[in-house]
Amino acid sequence: MNILVSGGAGFIGSHACFELLDAGHDIIVFDNYYNSSPEALANVEELTGKSFKIYECDMLDRASIEKIFEENTIDAVIHFAGYKAVGESVAKPLMYYNNNITGTVILLETMAKYNVKKIVFSSSATVYGVPETVPINESFPLGVTNPYGRTKLMIEDILRDVCVSDKDWSVVILRYFNPVGAHASSKLRENPKGIPNNLMPRLIQAAKGEVEYLTVFGDDYPTRDGTGVRDYIHVVDLAKGHVKAIDYIADNKGAIEINLGTGNGCSVLELIKTFEKVNGVTVPHKIVERRPGDVAECYADPSLAKELLGWSAVLGLEEMCRDSWRAVMYEA
Repeated sequence: MNILVSGGAGFIGSHACFELLDAGHDIIVFDNYYNSSPEALANVEELTGKSFKIYECDMLDRASIEKIFEENTIDAVIHFAGYKAVGESVAKPLMYYNNNITGTVILLETMAKYNVKKIVFSSSATVYGVPETVPINESFPLGVTNPYGRTKLMIEDILRDVCVSDKDWSVVILRYFNPVGAHASSKLRENPKGIPNNLMPRLIQAAKGEVEYLTVFGDDYPTRDGTGVRDYIHVVDLAKGHVKAIDYIADNKGAIEINLGTGNGCSVLELIKTFEKVNGVTVPHKIVERRPGDVAECYADPSLAKELLGWSAVLGLEEMCRDSWRAVMYEA
């Protein structure tokens, strides 16, 4: 299939581009490089030995999006593009609503115009809000606590409405848990611009001595060691899930929501200890008060992904920690 990948230069997007090409698909990519770099796509081409069209454009630019569809035969879209920092979304909600919601509507309108009605959407476990129990399955109540999460849930609703209005649409909504790790080559990795929002890049900064310590928010949660428990998933496993989702929408109509996680909860302290053990480094850290809105435990029930997509995570926490560190040291 010819797959258009929006936001394909990002952390998850670039890994998905690699896996799509590796599986025999052809890709077209667009990205505005707001929080990514053209270097990631150059590395995808180098690693796969395959070239592909790359457009530098913003999804709010309707004319540029239409040009992509005019110049290419597109069978399906994987939609990664969007702002993704929770804190920034709280500070700049209108920017998030305009970019993530309006940009997605423009993309969907253009898809409909060119009769491209297959899409895999990059959603998030944040749409579950504060879950009452774990593990979390797709039937859980939905609720969000910040504008970033609200944009994800709104886009999910838009996609479901589109499928109700037109039975020819095929939509897979993938709800990610906590992606970490890097490609085995170390040439694809998480490389955020500015202050990192996710735990692993902050942990690595502490291990490298770039910051004095890693801040651990709370050690009084009702968990096995008092720190928050999350479902960390290797980005390579996550990327492979998108290839499986593309296979699924080739043969299925309507909208379906699917969790992508390991099903295993890991605490912050367990992550730190594993990282230290496999990499032979020390991660200085300091316990501070909880952050408002953080939940004690959040991990997936990934059984639907196995049932419908034939997908399950295979890489464990040690590989996640080892690959994350090796990629950073490779860059150094």
